[in-house]
Amino acid sequence: MLARQKKIAAEPEPEPTPVTTGRATVIDVDAALETSEQAQAWLDRAGEDELAADLAVLNRMLHAFRLVTADPYVNVVRRQQLLVARIGYGAGEQVADGLWTDARRLIARPGRQRRATVLQPQARLAAILGGRELPLACEELALRARLDLDNDREREAALQLLVALDAALAELPVDPTGPALQERLAELRAQRDAVTAAAQSALAGPLSPAERQTVEFVLGRIDAALRARAVANA
Repeated sequence: MLARQKKIAAEPEPEPTPVTTGRATVIDVDAALETSEQAQAWLDRAGEDELAADLAVLNRMLHAFRLVTADPYVNVVRRQQLLVARIGYGAGEQVADGLWTDARRLIARPGRQRRATVLQPQARLAAILGGRELPLACEELALRARLDLDNDREREAALQLLVALDAALAELPVDPTGPALQERLAELRAQRDAVTAAAQSALAGPLSPAERQTVEFVLGRIDAALRARAVANA
């Protein structure tokens, strides 16, 4: 027998509900600081580059956790998602407990964007939500390939790129397009054999430097083609 679910009336203007947050500490054990002077000198010059390297370590761990738990909803952590970012140094027992001898907080400073750059995604979002424009499968596939490549999963990126390229070549010509997009499509067609070869190599093992360069180049050209489509349809 199923228990009835209790219903509680909601307040018209409820107070904000506390949310669960997490804390991660990344420890660089390969760069031991021998003296307090060395440690302070390192802290004085450390900043966003060191934080980016730490985020890469964290995201590799999250990706491994995603695989071993077979949970597709475990995602990467981006710099913009961090409520607080600190970088510092400490003794072994301190850092193992997430503490430090000295640390400082890193404040993200978003760059300024032109008004047109800010408004264009908003206009397209409204068009997609309103049913006036259909999203393309190649857009999502290219994003997945970019995520893999940015996180040094080059084999996955190569395999994903081949599907994204085929989808782009099938979907983009259907739109009413201008000469700029047609040129990009011709460029993409000329790259398919190279992308296929990279994907075949990815099935057997790591890519060569030239194959990784091909993946990065063609992914960039798909991005360019999608931007040209957005401009043509604006």
